[in-house]
Amino acid sequence: MISIHSIRHRRAGFTLVEIMIVVAIIALLAAIATPNFQRARKRSQATRILEDLRVLDYALARYAIETNRSAGDGVVFDDLRQYLKSSTPLYFTGRDVLGNEFGPDFTVDLNPTIPVASYTALSDVAPPSFWSPYR
Repeated sequence: MISIHSIRHRRAGFTLVEIMIVVAIIALLAAIATPNFQRARKRSQATRILEDLRVLDYALARYAIETNRSAGDGVVFDDLRQYLKSSTPLYFTGRDVLGNEFGPDFTVDLNPTIPVASYTALSDVAPPSFWSPYR
């Protein structure tokens, strides 16, 4: 006859092997998910920089129209600041999400360009065609 004490003793917890299997499965899932997460993060950073370039292009066009600037005139970031939304990091810093500065100088009728360091850092997730026409 099996006593209640011996049943409780056998079912008291997990064995070391069972715990090691669970840890190994979690480690495997983390190893699979981490590169995909990092790639998605870099892709979202590239999209954010592209959107900031579009905003700067629009701000440059508005500034040129309102101040009667002609093609080839130089513009600094502080001139464009009034055409940016004041609650954005771009407004305060003039830098992209990687900390690289847009500009510092812009030219009327020329698209702003992605900072070289940002282009290099994101080239594995954003091909040259992604940056058109800001490359």
